Amino acid sequence: MFDLAVIFLVLTAAMAYVNVRFIRLPSTIGVMAIAMGLSLIVLGLDRVGISALKDYEISLLSSLDFSDVLMQGMLSLLLFAGAMHVDLSELKAYRWQIGALAVFGTLLSTALIGASVWLLLPWIGIELPLIYCLLFGALISPTDPIAVMGIVKSAGAPKNLELMIAGESLFNDGVGVVVFTVLLAAATSGQAPEAAQVGLLVAEEVGGGILFGLLLGAITYHMLKSIDSYAEEVLITLAAVLGGYALATHLHVSGPLAMVVAGLIVGNHGRAMAMSHKTREYLDMFWDLIDAMLNAVLFVLIGLEIVLIEYAPGLALAVALVIAVTLLARLVAVGAPVALFHRRFRLPDGAWKVLTWGGLRGGISVALALSLPAGAERDLVLALTYAVVVASIFGQGMTVGAVVRKAIGRPAD
Repeated sequence: MFDLAVIFLVLTAAMAYVNVRFIRLPSTIGVMAIAMGLSLIVLGLDRVGISALKDYEISLLSSLDFSDVLMQGMLSLLLFAGAMHVDLSELKAYRWQIGALAVFGTLLSTALIGASVWLLLPWIGIELPLIYCLLFGALISPTDPIAVMGIVKSAGAPKNLELMIAGESLFNDGVGVVVFTVLLAAATSGQAPEAAQVGLLVAEEVGGGILFGLLLGAITYHMLKSIDSYAEEVLITLAAVLGGYALATHLHVSGPLAMVVAGLIVGNHGRAMAMSHKTREYLDMFWDLIDAMLNAVLFVLIGLEIVLIEYAPGLALAVALVIAVTLLARLVAVGAPVALFHRRFRLPDGAWKVLTWGGLRGGISVALALSLPAGAERDLVLALTYAVVVASIFGQGMTVGAVVRKAIGRPAD
């Protein structure tokens, strides 16, 4: 495992250097583009009979459980790091708006995407059971906080709109994972879960995750307040994240939501009342570096994963169809309510355009797709998921600044 981690770290460092030195794209987009380019070259060489590189890359990726690495390893650190920089007082002012989009928007989007894909795919000769269409809707509906927060920060959006996008992305992935878990249980058991079971699972995962995050954040805060030594305080936050996420998994509560809540407490109350100026500087630098490095590694892995995708003949039309359906569902579930009730949301008139186009998908969607049971349905869902993620990162991620300038009338930074 150590050798594997070293290989991917060296690859990421090399690609990050090439991007900064020559290509100069935003860091996550740049390293992902380079990784995809190398993978496409490997696939091209395989087509002309040089298969050694493809075999090696597949062997390398197969020895790494992407779903487990992201969901059980990277995600806790990335969510905590992202939440630390969100102003809790401002977030509270928009809590109902963010909650509505994160919960009801995700549920509506899941239903819209699932039903649309189930109805439309047969028209182009592709069959996918309804439960797998709904699973696809659940895993692709949440916006990925890892992708969103890294790109939207530089888009130049007004502060309240940036807060809305970041807040929604931090919470809606927890909702999406719970919905995905319920649907996956139904798919594997062959029986639809009862309403009481669903309600209990949601209460346990979501409510339990939030309560556990409050407890974890409070304990961490009091530990930080009782000492003044930056090295130990940074270590305490790291232990809280890794240990807390592992404990949340064993308690069957939402680890992602727990990390978001704990990150908000440490990043706000902890930074203001439990740390010296020197500790704040070291803590911010440490978590900024963790965030930047893990983001780079994650997007390199996403770019390399293309060699594992099975693309069946005629899939291109399905990909185009699903990308359009996903964007339309985002428009209906999030963009339309904000456009109709923008005064209640307290956002600029054109905010619905930015919220729709800024809903980027990323590694969480790919990780959930990879966790599906092996089979033809999984291969199809994975291919569609990967296509939507790539289109989202490159298409929407590269143009969200222009959308902000046109919709809000504020120049991007």
